[in-house]
Amino acid sequence: MRYDHEAMIGIVALEAHRAGALVVGEDLGTVEPWVRDYLLLRGLLGTSILWFELDRDGNGGPLPAERWRDYCLSSVTTHDLPPTAGYLAGDHVRLRERLGLLTRPAEDELASDRAELAAWMAELRRVGLLDDGETDADSVVLALYRYLGRTPSRLVGVALTDAVGDRRTQNQPGTTDEYPNWRIPLTGPDGRPMLLEDLFTDARAATLAEAVRHAIAPAAAESAPVSF
Repeated sequence: MRYDHEAMIGIVALEAHRAGALVVGEDLGTVEPWVRDYLLLRGLLGTSILWFELDRDGNGGPLPAERWRDYCLSSVTTHDLPPTAGYLAGDHVRLRERLGLLTRPAEDELASDRAELAAWMAELRRVGLLDDGETDADSVVLALYRYLGRTPSRLVGVALTDAVGDRRTQNQPGTTDEYPNWRIPLTGPDGRPMLLEDLFTDARAATLAEAVRHAIAPAAAESAPVSF
């Protein structure tokens, strides 16, 4: 389907101007190349997700942080991807296998997945954000978000699931009744449900927020640390 994109974006830009708001477009997946150019032309930010930022003109590995586009919101994951702790454990592959969503054997899917993960772990070590032998989820999550701080992205988004160590996928594309999309309660790594007020006293969330603040604005973070 095709829409009058000029009219639609014009209305969005007008209302954003009236509200003094930024607009972030989800230009992921199968969007045509010109879409990103048009969003940039009209002052709308795009979206860059770490796992998808690859050097497609080079070796196909992780795109170095300094080469990311600047006019975007960058994050490690999205609502349609597994929380980072779950991704690190390969939970998403096992979930898709259980739901019958894989198009190849689970062993092949997991092997490909682990190869991509290994490339990112090597990149984090190359830039000094992860020590050899550091493989625990908390250390890797911190390193990934600190990596975002080295990109020129205008905005950095932190997934709430990553902040508390949740592992369960919130939304599984390709399903309707097969999976309880948007009905998964937020939990910590121990599976204990977390309420909104719990976030303000959660040590893991505070550590990640402080790490991101230092990564994107070191001087400001020193003078005004994050508090909950």
